[in-house]
Amino acid sequence: MLLGSAVLVIGLAILGHYFVNQLRLQAADVFIASAFSAKEIIGFLAGLGTTFAAFPDLIAMLKRRSSQGMNPRMAGIMGAFQVLWIWYGALIGSNAVIIWNIIAVVINLLVVCSYLYFASLEEKKRIQVTQA
Repeated sequence: MLLGSAVLVIGLAILGHYFVNQLRLQAADVFIASAFSAKEIIGFLAGLGTTFAAFPDLIAMLKRRSSQGMNPRMAGIMGAFQVLWIWYGALIGSNAVIIWNIIAVVINLLVVCSYLYFASLEEKKRIQVTQA
């Protein structure tokens, strides 16, 4: 699991490097200066909302220190499709689409990894209880 997570993080880093260097995305100051148009404000708010949709589940799981009530499939599926959104954002040259979806992939990856971690701890505890 740890190796798979490391490979995914390295892959995301390489992907981010590719988008920044090969596609020569707009500089951050250009993005900020254009952020005052109504279209950009709506896009910013939409990205903010959808990016952090999985964040409350992650926080709840970390506070409970338990995987109970969580389903990692949704986070995994969302993360996979957000990678396509990153690619789409690169194709259309939209920094907002790229940035929000990179953040969302990381959050969903954390949800899945946290779930797997807590589920494995719970399984170990269950095995210890049955053996005792």
